[in-house]
Amino acid sequence: MTLSAQPVERIPESGQRGIAISITDHGPGIPPEHLPRLTERFYRVDAARSRKLGGTGLGLAIVKHIVSRHRGHLDIRSILGKGTTVTISLPIYQGLREPEDHP
Repeated sequence: MTLSAQPVERIPESGQRGIAISITDHGPGIPPEHLPRLTERFYRVDAARSRKLGGTGLGLAIVKHIVSRHRGHLDIRSILGKGTTVTISLPIYQGLREPEDHP
């Protein structure tokens, strides 16, 4: 598994500057027909394996919700036989500005 982070000039959809955090595994990958549904609650690519290992199908749905609440973007890409990369892009917090003194 590989974890990386890098600044980005434009987050997809919002266009804001931010940071992209990517997690890549080198597992079997996910078939393309499953990718659009991975963030649905209780969706499982392999239900039998998920039940055996104790998965609920909520993990990526929760991640998507948290990222969305922070005005970010979630991207999932996978290549069969090579692995999967999940990238979370979040805007950079600009902080609160102090009120300017006016004479």
